[in-house]
Amino acid sequence: MRLAIFENIMTPGGHEVDFDRILVEEFQQSGHEVSFYVPEGFEFSFDYQVPVHYLQGEVVSYSGVRGLKKIWYALKREQRRLGWYSQLRKLAEGGAFDALIVPTSTYRYLRAVRRSSLRKSPVPIVFILHGINPGEAPRFLKAAGQLADCRNIRPVVLTFGQDIFGETRENIRYIYPPTYTPRDLIDYCPKKIEAPLTIGFFGQYRREKKLEDFLEVYLRAKGQFTREVRLLVQGATMHPEDSEDFERIIARYRGEESIKFLHKGLIGREWQEAIAGIDVLLLPYSAPRYRYHWGGMLFTALGFKKPVIASDDMNPEVFESFKVGETFRSGDLADLQRVLTEFINGYGDRQGEYETGLQSASETYSPAAFARRIEKIIEE
Repeated sequence: MRLAIFENIMTPGGHEVDFDRILVEEFQQSGHEVSFYVPEGFEFSFDYQVPVHYLQGEVVSYSGVRGLKKIWYALKREQRRLGWYSQLRKLAEGGAFDALIVPTSTYRYLRAVRRSSLRKSPVPIVFILHGINPGEAPRFLKAAGQLADCRNIRPVVLTFGQDIFGETRENIRYIYPPTYTPRDLIDYCPKKIEAPLTIGFFGQYRREKKLEDFLEVYLRAKGQFTREVRLLVQGATMHPEDSEDFERIIARYRGEESIKFLHKGLIGREWQEAIAGIDVLLLPYSAPRYRYHWGGMLFTALGFKKPVIASDDMNPEVFESFKVGETFRSGDLADLQRVLTEFINGYGDRQGEYETGLQSASETYSPAAFARRIEKIIEE
């Protein structure tokens, strides 16, 4: 089967890049031909080693734009999207591909389909949504419902249930998200735990993650640890204000020998080697959105088979199904300190239980299983 991916989100790195890589490599592994369709001027931050075809019309970004100008840019962006949809419809009619996947969608993407000729696509089109929060749920359900008669328009929500806050529509599919795995590390296996135990705080740095609060908890708990521990804090920053704040934190804790900072965006093999080099992943940030959107770092931990310490609002369904680590009460720093201390000191006794849980979770949420679920939706 010839599978096309319509990508229009330009990003310097991160999980969006790896998500596209899952689609490309897992479908190729199953014997499918994969290609990209992107707007003119689109620049990839990773070479997926597949054909790339360009559509007329550049990406319109309103990042940093405010007021009436932002409204104008939003309207322009919608018109540009309709133009891409029209071109994709013609390509589908001409037999350019057998199915199309839109890897990162929102209700706006579906709303635009209703106004475009793409709604009558002759081939299946899979719109993947990476979770639905309460605020956008009514708009998503409305947009999906209005496309119920468009048999080849197939909205797919990455989630752990089979409804959206108790509601559903016949044309919405629900599937598990995939793990991120060490694709470039040949013969990878989780490293044997030795002294010191290395724990890692990874990902894009944003102030909402309250890194300083966690560092203070770590330092208080450190005096209660019964084994030597090292902490690696890696942060990639997208905005100048976040970069400045992260550098301020690095300067403040420069004298702490057990803490190492890495202010750098990591991608591909370099990112995988950094994750492979730690023993435990810490996900201490709390935000309501983690209940509705799958956690990229949590699914990195599962793919690399690393136990985690996470807030209890981080995809609770995963922790209910598999023993992959420990959780603390969201926003409760005292409980975080307690859980961190108990985890570190009791790790030797629970290591086997974590390994079993991680193995089961990595199989359930594997990229191969994810690709098979998408493939099944296409073949309906």
